[in-house]
Amino acid sequence: MVIIFGAVALIVVNIIILSVNSSRYFSYGSGRSAIFFIAPFQKTVTQSVQFLKNIWGNYFFLVSVEKENADLKRTISRAIDKNNKYREIEISNFRLRNLLDFRKTMTNQVLVAEVVGQDPSPWFKTIIIDKGKSDGVEKGLPVVVPEGIAGQIIDISCNYSKVLLIIDRNSAVDALVQRTRDRGLIKGQSDGRCLSKYVLRKHDIKVGDTVVSSGLDGLFPKGLRVGYVTEIVKRNSGIFQEVTVMPYVDFEKLEEVLVVLDSPKHDFVSEQ
Repeated sequence: MVIIFGAVALIVVNIIILSVNSSRYFSYGSGRSAIFFIAPFQKTVTQSVQFLKNIWGNYFFLVSVEKENADLKRTISRAIDKNNKYREIEISNFRLRNLLDFRKTMTNQVLVAEVVGQDPSPWFKTIIIDKGKSDGVEKGLPVVVPEGIAGQIIDISCNYSKVLLIIDRNSAVDALVQRTRDRGLIKGQSDGRCLSKYVLRKHDIKVGDTVVSSGLDGLFPKGLRVGYVTEIVKRNSGIFQEVTVMPYVDFEKLEEVLVVLDSPKHDFVSEQ
């Protein structure tokens, strides 16, 4: 409306000026006087109209830029989302390749399972996997990953199973120090580490030693990695030393596991 008003005013002023210049009834001096008074007004109106036109044009320009900016943001967001999906697929493929490579090194029959749940309680260290009785899973079967032993099956349904991790206090793995062949019983601790119990005080255990499964518990195949020694405590009395073991498995990042279907215990039960 302002632009229209300004344009009308400018037209009116121009008509007046033309009338003054072309009229037969005005002398040269009077015409020049009229222009003298009207010209500043005409200039002001012209500048005002141009200013308003610029504002109006810039407004539409900014609206167009804002829309274009919003479209670009949506495009970038979709591209980032797609890139994240591709990245997640790449990471998943890398994990699966490692799992399959590890599977080839095992002589046991194994089943690949995906972790679909985790016990939120700080007192119990268990996970849920997407394989169950219909897939041939049974209670007591060991669960492993390329890094080492993860745990064992303690409960099953038709399509799902619960795994007790070795860092749970109720877990136990018969193990030995790979370097010295000294045995101990690996028990889980609340802080995510394990304690190798019943290790004789006289045994030369050192920090950094690798601990592997002994195979003597009839559950876990022999030679699977459990963890490495991080601390040794020899008290003034007693025949045992306390050996702290840090598991090789990062239990906070478990996504896929292998269930060993033909464990030593399973073979023994089948023979019975």
